[in-house]
Amino acid sequence: MNSNTITNGILKAIAIIAGVLLLLYFLYEIQSVIAYIAISIVIALIGSPIIRFLKRRLKFPNALAVITTMVFFLGILTGIISMFIPLIIKQGQNLSLLNIEQLQTNIEQLLIQINDYFLLYNIDILNELKNADLFKNLKAIPDLLNAIIGTIGNLSIGLFSVIFIAFFLMKDSHIMENSLYVLVNDKSEQKLRNALASINNLLSRYFIGLVLQILILFVIYLIVLVIFGIENAIVIAFLCALLNLIPYIGPLFGGILLLFLTMSNNLGQDFQTEILPTTIYVMIGYLIAQFIDNNVSVPIIFSKSVKSHPLEIFLVIIIGGILFGITGMIVAVPTYTAIKVILKAFLSDNKIVKLMTKDL
Repeated sequence: MNSNTITNGILKAIAIIAGVLLLLYFLYEIQSVIAYIAISIVIALIGSPIIRFLKRRLKFPNALAVITTMVFFLGILTGIISMFIPLIIKQGQNLSLLNIEQLQTNIEQLLIQINDYFLLYNIDILNELKNADLFKNLKAIPDLLNAIIGTIGNLSIGLFSVIFIAFFLMKDSHIMENSLYVLVNDKSEQKLRNALASINNLLSRYFIGLVLQILILFVIYLIVLVIFGIENAIVIAFLCALLNLIPYIGPLFGGILLLFLTMSNNLGQDFQTEILPTTIYVMIGYLIAQFIDNNVSVPIIFSKSVKSHPLEIFLVIIIGGILFGITGMIVAVPTYTAIKVILKAFLSDNKIVKLMTKDL
């Protein structure tokens, strides 16, 4: 091996590394677009059975079937959003969001009651919070509202993008598939067809499992909230269940949200006899629901649908979160599943691929 060969090898390795880094940087910069495409693909996968039903049973033309399916999805989205309007109005009234002084007074009273309770155990919470300038930070609420308005604007752009992409994914699904077949030779085309069919089957079972998971959590949360008389129980239960779509951190956000809404629901009542016991019981119910989810629902969904080891799932979700944030965490599992199926179809003799896909 001469010096030129070594030099060329080093330069080639550097070029490959540089290319990979540039690709990762490019993907990072367009992560919003990738997120829109990923969400659109999910919607297209969910909508495909509806489109097939409309075309085969009701004899709808392809375009009309797709439009009808999109209208159906938009109707569901509109219904979900309309469910949250009473909750937002109610919490706005409870917390006096339009009156910063009243909000500060209500929270101070609640904190005083909490502090009086914990002083019995020689814990001075109120003094610590005052040192942290909590009440001064309440003045930042208008800025928070402005940030929320900006976020709503970004969500509107994202929603339009997802609707546009999903429409054409469903309308021209065969064109999309045929464009993938162009990338492979005739010998590999059948492998790709089998891989796409397997991906569709696995992801369909995965999304059905997620729907079942959310439904189970929703029912448990709803029962707990109704038992303890929490207003807008349906909306709160649905929102907390929906947050479980975000792996690992979603349940944490859901718990914090449930804690906040439960306490604000009883704002103005006695802390020791009303707010604290109700909140504790509700949170116990939440923990029971999470126990059932983590030990029953999640293992069934991951092991039966995507056929991956829990450690694989954990690492893939963490990597997805690092690269693309919360969206990456949500789409990490279905994306990883699709990659595994394709690798098995085209690199089945590779040792690493054999190890990764032994359960498929």
